[in-house]
Amino acid sequence: MGDVPALDEPLSQPLKSVLGPATAKVMAEHLGLHTVGDLLHHYPRRYEERGQLTHLADLPMDEHVTVVAQVADARLHTFASSRAPRGKGQRLEVTITDGSGRLQLVFFGNGVHKPHKELLPGTRAMFAGKVSVFNRRLQLAHPAYELLRGDSEETVENWAGALIPIYPATAKLESWKIGKAVQTVLPAAQDAVDPLPESLRSGRGLVTLPEALLKIHRPHTKADIADARARLKWDEAFVLQVALARRRYADAQLPAVPRRPRPDGILTAFDDRLPFTLTDGQQRVCKEIFDDLAGEHPMHRLLQGEVGSGKTLVALRAMLAVVDAGGQAAMLAPTEVLAQQHHRSITEMMGDLAQGGMLGGAEHATKVVLLTGSMGTAARRRALLDLATGEAGIVIGTHALIEDKVQFHDLGLVVVDEQHRFGVEQRDALRGKGKQPPHLLVMTATPIPRTVAMTVFGDLETSVLDQLPAGRSPIASHVVPAADKPHFLARAWERVREEAAKGHQAYVVCPRIGDEEDDKKTGRKKSPEDEAEKRPPLAVLDVAEQLRGGPLKGLTVEVLHGRMQPDDKDAVMRRFAAGEVDVLVATTVIEVGVNVPNATVMVIMDADRFGVSQLHQLRGRVGRGSAPGLCLLVTEMPEASPARQRLNAVAATLDGFELSRIDLEQRREGDVLGQAQSGARSSLRVLAVIDDEEIIAEAREEAMALVRADPELTGLPGLRTALDALLDEEREQYLEKG
Repeated sequence: MGDVPALDEPLSQPLKSVLGPATAKVMAEHLGLHTVGDLLHHYPRRYEERGQLTHLADLPMDEHVTVVAQVADARLHTFASSRAPRGKGQRLEVTITDGSGRLQLVFFGNGVHKPHKELLPGTRAMFAGKVSVFNRRLQLAHPAYELLRGDSEETVENWAGALIPIYPATAKLESWKIGKAVQTVLPAAQDAVDPLPESLRSGRGLVTLPEALLKIHRPHTKADIADARARLKWDEAFVLQVALARRRYADAQLPAVPRRPRPDGILTAFDDRLPFTLTDGQQRVCKEIFDDLAGEHPMHRLLQGEVGSGKTLVALRAMLAVVDAGGQAAMLAPTEVLAQQHHRSITEMMGDLAQGGMLGGAEHATKVVLLTGSMGTAARRRALLDLATGEAGIVIGTHALIEDKVQFHDLGLVVVDEQHRFGVEQRDALRGKGKQPPHLLVMTATPIPRTVAMTVFGDLETSVLDQLPAGRSPIASHVVPAADKPHFLARAWERVREEAAKGHQAYVVCPRIGDEEDDKKTGRKKSPEDEAEKRPPLAVLDVAEQLRGGPLKGLTVEVLHGRMQPDDKDAVMRRFAAGEVDVLVATTVIEVGVNVPNATVMVIMDADRFGVSQLHQLRGRVGRGSAPGLCLLVTEMPEASPARQRLNAVAATLDGFELSRIDLEQRREGDVLGQAQSGARSSLRVLAVIDDEEIIAEAREEAMALVRADPELTGLPGLRTALDALLDEEREQYLEKG
């Protein structure tokens, strides 16, 4: 491997040695670009045609946009303000147009002089800034701009092509400045090392990597862009699939103890007591899992199922099968509240089968222990002892299970709940607890489209539970536009009172807790939305206070959030489950795993601040009993905003897979924008996980064949370099979080 980087020298050069230090610093801090190669892979988001104008009519709110337009008119106003009491304040209002729509630009104070001279009616320019709404009209305040004169040498040089690349930009660095920087480093693209095997590239008629980089940054025609994107998509899909294929290959080489249930053991005893029969889906999935458990290599399976499709039951049967075979099973939950709930529901489902070693325990009983970080020392010591001796066949816990102190007698199966909060590193740590690697079952209630499962969980086989158990009620969802129609919100609270009068209960979900230290102290950046609205997201503590004194006066209203003590959380949940509390005002801690069949309404405040899949998860908490559920999505976003469209989509369908597609399409944009505050970029830049389903599937086939033939990738130094780069950059961010 030693000589490979030499090939790659020009691309691994730090940007600060090529561009001015100030520009390089902004690129590193705001866009996460550090080397020449990083910048070459910062692709244009779209292209403007010189003769054409951007559609101003459909600009997105709260995003940094770059538009090409013509000045229609410009007016200078003077006004009085605290800074300029004698009417000396100046404001320049410029209207730009593209034929389809108009957009207002505003400049203030000393900033008015230069644009007043330059932005004369009829002038064409590129403008960049953040879209906001003022007096119900779209505007850009203090946009940066670059005149498109088409005569001065420099402009012609830079915008030579008819297609002007528009880059994902930030407030600190406009698209055209990024374009100039790309111009500077573009010659280095000639030295880019190709990660694709030559036979694959020529066999699919893809252009070389240097050519693709030139064409994506400096296209002369739309065909150039198409060639470049087709090629770069393949790179992304293929390198990622090779990484996953290698992990699968390595996993498949590991030995495992086959675990087959005894014919008359605890599993049989458990099945005999079930008060209902399993759905066809549950039986099918159980069979897939049992076949894997009987294998010589560790199972790596992802179990997807909507909230309430009976995943826990399937997982429990798998755990009992392992206990029958003399092993132990561990179930990992993302939070303490959830671990306690799983423990409670599993011991309830098992009854006296969970009382191994105790009086009154059934014949094949085992012990089910709970292990969390906040347990008292004595309880913890007892749990650890039961694990080490093998007395406990099943343990349920949080990440505390992974600590060094925890020793298992014979760990045979690990069940992980909600994979996206649980990374590969933790999986490996747990794996090390078995004498041989244990089998692994990952459960998620977030429906994942097939291609995403192939990209994110590419190292797992997939099982899907898609039938809901009998007796579930449908959930009606409605958007409540609190700003446009305040009386709708009043009606929402009436609905809550009506349900309470029928003896039902309600959740009210808020994005924030409300006892946060000042944002400055925690060093949290405000999100662009907060900045735009000058209103922080609604908080549990404030909302609960207002409801108690106002619209829900007379009902018992309690709060639940992540910073409460585990015992307090539990007590509130128990009171709510017992029906002693009418309304629970909570953060998303209730998103996973709370089961209160009597809760029929959920009101989600500032619903636009949640992701689509998250809203779907939350909504799954109501309508779990025989009465129909109602979910009200409250928002102040204007009707035309993308946020509102997102909410309308959630209200329109209960199909989680459909919503997860929408969610991805939305989030995909977010990744590409370079708006991610942390500068973390998704490793997918041109690949759209949904539209490019075929490419991903084909890349996966190719990657698996390649890895089978040459697991070490001996003949492909370029691919190895790309893999190392992907895994270094993404190990923390992408493959971990899923």
